[in-house]
Amino acid sequence: MGLFGKRKIFDSTEQVSGAHLFGMQGKSIICPQCGNDRFELGSALLNTAGMTLMNLDWANRQASILTCSKCTHIQWFLQQPNSTG
Repeated sequence: MGLFGKRKIFDSTEQVSGAHLFGMQGKSIICPQCGNDRFELGSALLNTAGMTLMNLDWANRQASILTCSKCTHIQWFLQQPNSTG
């Protein structure tokens, strides 16, 4: 559970245990930095100035992040990628 009720601000424990293969729209996701195909899944809030001004950061949208298990390059996605293995 996050700091503000059920909405998570950032939760690294939400990661899928270990490195996995992921895909989006029928294509495998590959790290553009090193070419690795294994990632750990996490999430983060996309903060906006307006919501921060009104102290409503918890209401911002979330993004899924994939961290490369080899070089730690991070890729951001508005929709959660599919775990393929």
